[in-house]
Amino acid sequence: MTVSSSRPSVVSTMLNPALLAAVIAASADGHQKESGDGVPWILSFVVAPMVLHRGTRAALPTTTRTHLATWVSRNPVLRANLPQRALGLVEPVRAGMRFGITHGILRVDGDRVVAIPRRRPRGFQMPTELDEILRKANLMGRWLSKTNSPATVLAVLGMAP
Repeated sequence: MTVSSSRPSVVSTMLNPALLAAVIAASADGHQKESGDGVPWILSFVVAPMVLHRGTRAALPTTTRTHLATWVSRNPVLRANLPQRALGLVEPVRAGMRFGITHGILRVDGDRVVAIPRRRPRGFQMPTELDEILRKANLMGRWLSKTNSPATVLAVLGMAP
């Protein structure tokens, strides 16, 4: 039995490795555009619970000018639940990374995850919610590139490696 077959079908659909690979790639792409370097792999475990949770995704800033600590102080309830959501997504994020590496969407460069640019198939219409998730993941990558270190991000969010 695989991990995905042991989960309820709705959860398996929402947390499938392809979706998680796309989320990680979008955040890595945003981080690369902002900093010139891939996203630290540990931050993939932060991005996923923030963009896949509808309430948190809706509360994320629309610009990278908002400081992470400021956002956390304005959203204490969302921050309080984040560590539990992140723990619940550890295995799906790992599966997403493996999927992304296997299918040429991601590569690992030291302690960083780098997105490998790909074109969407001609005529592909991005579903609205998926587009929103990937745009916010890209924003998260850009936003987190402005923080000094992954340890700072984890501390501000009340998480530990």
